[in-house]
Amino acid sequence: MQVKDLINKLSQSKPGQKKPEPEESKLLEDDLHPALKPEVVTTPEKKTRLKVPDVLAPLLQRKEKQAYEEYDVEKHGSLVDAHIPEWHELLEQYWVEKGRSLIFITLNRKTNQNEYLLFEPTLSDFEHELLERIHEDLRDVLILSTDELHKDRKNILFDKMYVLLNEYGLTLEPTTLFKLQYYLLRNFIGWSRIDALMKDPQLEDISCDGNDISLFLYHRKYRNIKTNIAFESDVLNSLAITLAQRSGKHISTGSPMLDATLPEGSRLNLSLGTEVTTRGTSFTIRKFREEPYSPIELLDYGTFNVDELVYFWLAIENNKSLLFIGGTASGKTTSLNAVSMFIPPVAKVVSIEDTREITLYHENWIASVTRPAMTEGGSAIDMFDLLRAAMRQRPEFIIVGEVRGVEAQTLFQAMNTGHTTFSTMHAGSVDAAIHRLESEPLNVPRNMVQALNIISVQALIYRGTERVRRMQEIVEIAGLDPSTGNLRVNNVFVYDPVHDRFDYTGRSQVYAEITERRGWSRDQIESEIRIRKQVLEAMQKQGIYDYITVASLFHLFHIDRQKVLDNLSDLRKVSQ
Repeated sequence: MQVKDLINKLSQSKPGQKKPEPEESKLLEDDLHPALKPEVVTTPEKKTRLKVPDVLAPLLQRKEKQAYEEYDVEKHGSLVDAHIPEWHELLEQYWVEKGRSLIFITLNRKTNQNEYLLFEPTLSDFEHELLERIHEDLRDVLILSTDELHKDRKNILFDKMYVLLNEYGLTLEPTTLFKLQYYLLRNFIGWSRIDALMKDPQLEDISCDGNDISLFLYHRKYRNIKTNIAFESDVLNSLAITLAQRSGKHISTGSPMLDATLPEGSRLNLSLGTEVTTRGTSFTIRKFREEPYSPIELLDYGTFNVDELVYFWLAIENNKSLLFIGGTASGKTTSLNAVSMFIPPVAKVVSIEDTREITLYHENWIASVTRPAMTEGGSAIDMFDLLRAAMRQRPEFIIVGEVRGVEAQTLFQAMNTGHTTFSTMHAGSVDAAIHRLESEPLNVPRNMVQALNIISVQALIYRGTERVRRMQEIVEIAGLDPSTGNLRVNNVFVYDPVHDRFDYTGRSQVYAEITERRGWSRDQIESEIRIRKQVLEAMQKQGIYDYITVASLFHLFHIDRQKVLDNLSDLRKVSQ
């Protein structure tokens, strides 16, 4: 049989034959088709190298390196061949990457459960085998030179791929090239088979429970949903190690558990092997956006209304301490990060976290994270150590990601000594939060709790069939009752679930204290509230959402408020 005929035969897919994922099969040299099997040759310098078999030379001419066109779905069409499986009914479909990764949301009639189906470009036998060969050879040639250090990684990867194709002497159809580009980019720079999931803005959580078990997701619209993606043991272990390495952490069978933050800000919890999780390696990725939510976005989503944001703005500007409480996934950290944008410019801020989640547009900011012991017998750096160190740095604002241990006592000591602190805690109500603060292992004395000014209670609730995040109530700690010794609280804002709105009770101790300390009259405090409300509403109306622009406008308002007020009709002119 002619080699050309053999290659043409390989390019035809065998019906019904399942092809392994490119990174899931490690083909041995004996498994490669002879048309692609390398030959070891010795150079005059006594070095060995691989070359394409001579049998290809008469049929495939070497081409000089040439420019290849970029994939354009409008011009080249979709690379995905998707079909609805039997017993499934299509509910919704959308592109994560147009033309290259498609999502079907279906209803499985057998289980009566929704499923999340990912479809990527389909590879023929020849394309799959060629991709495997390129994947292996790229490991040898992907060594960056000094000139390439500052080049785009995608362009470098594609350049190396084209060099290899020229070495092979292959001239490929554009569609095949686009498929190779997609998988190489996905596997080398992206997140392998979960790359599309990481890019899907509709997903909040990605959960893998073990070997050969379908991944589960938390979808913003369809909530908990099963996928058509599962990993074999060795592939899953390889992915787990990659996730740990990209987080800048180490994981092994000797230390099989890991909490980390991925480069784009998502939170990772990982267990390697079967020592801790008996069904195999498991991981959960809680996705966070690279750019944090701004207060204007939370206003748009209905998490807070404009009066509540003005309340936080004035409270933070006047050094009031805040605590955000709620259940899992209620938006505590998101809200904490958003209102932290009200911090005045150049004020010194120290943030303390187990895994990095806080992102501020603030120059005078020390972002500190805990660290496990690096060696056996070495010393770990926990939140208590970081908080104790922060107290010596004379910060004006201390942000603690979450209080859950003995560091709570130091945090409240900081409040009692005049430091403004923001933090989060798991609790369903104000009473539950206070009870937890006073109990093991936090053990905060009640007379110290009164240094806290504001507690914001948040929850993930249903509005019809949709799950949304809403502030349930904003409560002020009004001190101790001298007769009973109990804490007195004052509800400032309360959520009305029937009408989906927030009601102001008409009384606020924080506003009263600000008025007294600033020497303002009632008209002046109302004027300050009204002006800030106008600024927030103007930003919402003009679609100013990105956190850098929003924070810049808050900083400018603090420095030169008249400039902001003079440009309320077009705030973008002064946001640069």
